[in-house]
Amino acid sequence: AMGIFADLTDKFDVSTYYDGPVNSCTLDGRLYGVPFGSNDLLLYYNVDMLEAANQKVPTTWDELLEVAKAVTTDKVYGFAHCALQNEEGTFNFLTWVWSTGATAYEINSEGGIKALKMVKELIDSGVMPKEAINWTQGDTMNQFISGNLAMMINGTWQVPTMRAEVPDLKWDVAPIPIDAEPVSGLGGENYAVIAGGNEDAAIEFLKYATSKEQCLFMMNSMGFIAPDSTIADGQFAGDPIYEKFVDSMKYARARGPLPEWPNISDAISLAFNEVITGVSSPEDAAAK
Repeated sequence: AMGIFADLTDKFDVSTYYDGPVNSCTLDGRLYGVPFGSNDLLLYYNVDMLEAANQKVPTTWDELLEVAKAVTTDKVYGFAHCALQNEEGTFNFLTWVWSTGATAYEINSEGGIKALKMVKELIDSGVMPKEAINWTQGDTMNQFISGNLAMMINGTWQVPTMRAEVPDLKWDVAPIPIDAEPVSGLGGENYAVIAGGNEDAAIEFLKYATSKEQCLFMMNSMGFIAPDSTIADGQFAGDPIYEKFVDSMKYARARGPLPEWPNISDAISLAFNEVITGVSSPEDAAAK
């Protein structure tokens, strides 16, 4: 059980919600929360840099390496994502693992090792800077804004900043290049109801708070995607950037939930940091 949280299974209808957000508040088949607002990750790319190098937007890992090499210069790195040794880094790195078909709980597996090898190849080929171990997602965006980075993995929430700070920069977003499966990482928030209080009234309030009108007011104020697919569909009509983020919600996966998640995340971020810095081989890091 989830301790202080009331079991909402069969008390709140999440049938029209995306799988990722529902999974983020489900444990052992029981629902302990209501998804509140969502965001996810995509590949951002500098349109002019790719065009100048005569490159198409990469869709696979091989293409990503190829395109990143073609756009890397003595002043520009081809690709990066936040690789901090914390949850923020894990958030980005897991997109590689999940695309192989492995789960977050299977790093010492064929898929997990393949993901670590991909990150090593990005570093070894010179297209991704080792400094990414010190970059937040905000830092990564600033490198992209400054023209030091041709491509990056980053989230929905950066769009308003990018539009405000570099209105003339030509950039776009695309699905994260894949190994075997299309994938994105899920961010966002969930509501929960405290067990033993006035649970019925709290659930009634959540039904009101997640209704279309209230949900859209909150989402548009916060720059989030509605976790209810029927509300998200059309939420950003006519905005091709945001529409791509909505489209990727179908593939966005939740980290956890699990009481032990912080320790698991810490082990995962240690593994890719050791690979990036050359302390461990992908195989050794995965085994550890």
